[in-house]
Amino acid sequence: MRVLLIKTSSLGDVIHSLPALTDAARAIPGIQFDWVVEEGFAEIPRWHPAVAQVIPVALRRWRKHLWQTLRSGEWAAFKQRLQAADYDLVIDAQGLLKSALLTCYVKAPVAGLDRHSAREPLAARFYARPQPVAWGQHAVERVRQLFAQTLGYPLPSGVGDYGLSRARLAGDAVAAPYVLFLHGTTWATKHWPEAYWRQLAERLNGQGQAVQLPWGNAEEQARAVRLAQGLEHVTVLPKLNLAGVAKVVAGARACVAVDTGLGHLAAALDVPSLSLYGPTNPGFTGAYGRSQVHLASNFACAPCMKKTCAYQPTAAERAQFDLSRESPLCFTRLSPLHVASQLEALLCASESR
Repeated sequence: MRVLLIKTSSLGDVIHSLPALTDAARAIPGIQFDWVVEEGFAEIPRWHPAVAQVIPVALRRWRKHLWQTLRSGEWAAFKQRLQAADYDLVIDAQGLLKSALLTCYVKAPVAGLDRHSAREPLAARFYARPQPVAWGQHAVERVRQLFAQTLGYPLPSGVGDYGLSRARLAGDAVAAPYVLFLHGTTWATKHWPEAYWRQLAERLNGQGQAVQLPWGNAEEQARAVRLAQGLEHVTVLPKLNLAGVAKVVAGARACVAVDTGLGHLAAALDVPSLSLYGPTNPGFTGAYGRSQVHLASNFACAPCMKKTCAYQPTAAERAQFDLSRESPLCFTRLSPLHVASQLEALLCASESR
C-alpha cells in the first residue's frame, strides 16, 4: 500500500506525525509513505524507515516570490511530481486550507480531519473520507487516531514510538557529556528570561558540567554569546543545519528547553529533557515521550496561549521582580533554582535507567 502524507510544517507538527507512521507500519506490513513537507524540514521524514520518498514544498518561500516561482517552473514541477505517482490514499494530517488544496493534484481518495476536528473546518470539504478526532488531547495522539481510523487498524495502546534511531543520528563521534540549552523559540512570551538562563548556566558551570548552546539566527547567536561569556564549560556552537542540530541533540546527556520545535526533536530522540512552559499548555503540544519532564507555570493567567503578554503587574510584583529582566511574569514561577533542582533529578533518573 502506498500512501501520500501531507504535513508541511511546523517543525513540531512534523515531528508529531512520526509515531503515527510507526503505528501504521506495524499494523500494515509493507505500507510505504511519501511525504509532502516544507523544504526546511525535509530532512526529518527521511529518518523514518516507513518513508520512501520526501517531496519538498516551499509554500512559505513561494508566497513571498510568487512571480519568480511561476517563472522558474518550481510550482509546475511540484504539481507534476504529485500527479505522476500512483497512490492508494492521501492523508492530509495538517487540517488547513493550504494543505487541503495540495490534495487536488493527486489522483487518489483523500482522508483528513472532519470539519469539527480540523483547525480550519473548510479544509474538510476537500476530503472524501473525513474523520472525527476529538480535541482536548495531545497532538501526537490526534494524528495517531487519524491514521488508525483512516487505515482501519486498532489504535495501539501506550506511548507512541517515533521510530527514530538516536544512535544513528548521534554518529560515531565521542564527546564529553553535555547538557544542551534549547533557548530559542518563536513567540516572545515563550522565552524563559535570559537572566534565568544565565543563572542556570553559571550554576552548571560551577559544578563542572559542560553546556552547549545552539542557535538559529543572529538574535539567538547574540543571546548564546552573552550566556556563555566568561564561563569555562559553556560553549556556543557554530551555525548548524537541521541534521547538525539533530546530531548535537542526539548526543546530549539532557536538554533544557522552552516550548520550541527542537524540544520536540529531543523528545523524538528519547533524550531526557526538561521543558519550560509559561503561556502554552504542555497537555496539548508539550514534548511527548519518555523521560520528558514538563515544568508549567501556575501563574494566575497561565496558560494564556497569547503571543503578547497582556498581564498588568501589581505594585507588589513591581517591587519584587525586575520587570526589565524577569518577564513575562508567568516564568517567575519557574526560577533558575527550581529548574536546576529538577534538572539534577532528571539527570539522576536518566543515569539509573
